[in-house]
Amino acid sequence: MSLNLFFFGLLAILLITSGLMAVLSKNALKSAVALVINFFVLAGIYLTLNAQFIAAAQVLVYTGAIMVIIIFVIMLLNVTNDKIAGEFAKNKITIAVLISISLLSVLAGIFSALYSPNPALAPNSAQIGTAEYLGKVLYTDYIIPVIAIGMLLTAAIIGAVVLAKKKVNEVHK
Repeated sequence: MSLNLFFFGLLAILLITSGLMAVLSKNALKSAVALVINFFVLAGIYLTLNAQFIAAAQVLVYTGAIMVIIIFVIMLLNVTNDKIAGEFAKNKITIAVLISISLLSVLAGIFSALYSPNPALAPNSAQIGTAEYLGKVLYTDYIIPVIAIGMLLTAAIIGAVVLAKKKVNEVHK
């Protein structure tokens, strides 16, 4: 087994662990911190796959920007554990079954990838992971999804502003 494959397996286990911590934690802020760890580990997995630009974008965009927004919204809305526990208790068994099935399918995929006959990367994987190649592909073949994601993020920011404004108006009444 190569060193690259070893690190991939180790990071995959860390990714699953931090993902479970993010999902199963009863404290919203602890879940957000576990998600930050998850994003860093995912960047490490991208590095093992020779996707340098995507790893850097993962750290800058998701860990740096999106998680700051998520933590800001958690602090702004002052989500308490009682609200979360009440909503979670309604469908506890269904959610537990769905998480278990998802976890087992991910584990099966990891083990099948580890023991496949040819786990080597493509010979041009280092060239495919560059910013130049990704820019060409994103803005030629996938321009519609890029625009759709931009619109979705804009709608999410507008929603956060509306929620914050409504909370401020309730406080001043």
